[in-house]
Amino acid sequence: MKLVYVFDAYCGWSHGFSATLSDLASRHPELPVDVVSGGLFTGERRVAISRFGYVQGANAEIAELTGAEFGEAYERLIADGSFVMDSEAAARGVAALRGAAPERAAELAVAVQRAFYVDGLSLSDTATYRKVAESAGLDADAVAAAFESPEARTAAEADFARAAGLGVEGYPTLLAVDGDRAAALARGSATLDEVERRLAAFTAPSRTS
Repeated sequence: MKLVYVFDAYCGWSHGFSATLSDLASRHPELPVDVVSGGLFTGERRVAISRFGYVQGANAEIAELTGAEFGEAYERLIADGSFVMDSEAAARGVAALRGAAPERAAELAVAVQRAFYVDGLSLSDTATYRKVAESAGLDADAVAAAFESPEARTAAEADFARAAGLGVEGYPTLLAVDGDRAAALARGSATLDEVERRLAAFTAPSRTS
């Protein structure tokens, strides 16, 4: 059995779910976590953030509901509205970090979101992944090279296809997968207790009359 976490690094609700994900992973070290990037801001949606007028209001709601931090550096980054959120670049970065430490994929996904939403770093910038890698004790040169490689682009496209194949329509989505069985533990916002209850229900022995 494993968990599959489908998120987008530029999704504020995914950032809001970070604490729940981290706590769940700490509580269940026996459950591997597959991290899959979604393509929220790709194609025609890869435009200046000013085109998404709901962002500031949504962030306030996320912070109030989940306690997630939106740092001053992030606010400065997006202040003039010209910043472009590029989910393909973010997915390449997540793939590069995931390749360096697959067993720490959930932790690294959280770190990538913190780099943007707290530290105000662009997820299209190689230096961002170098910094995340260094903070995580990984080979920063190798992660930076992987981010810029054709393989990272292929991995990003594979993630987008996998997310679609799983039927994910919104981020974040956390799934429990056991063989050919799967259940959603969270869609959007969820507390650790809510996720735990759903996980317990999924793993409970089936009862037959």
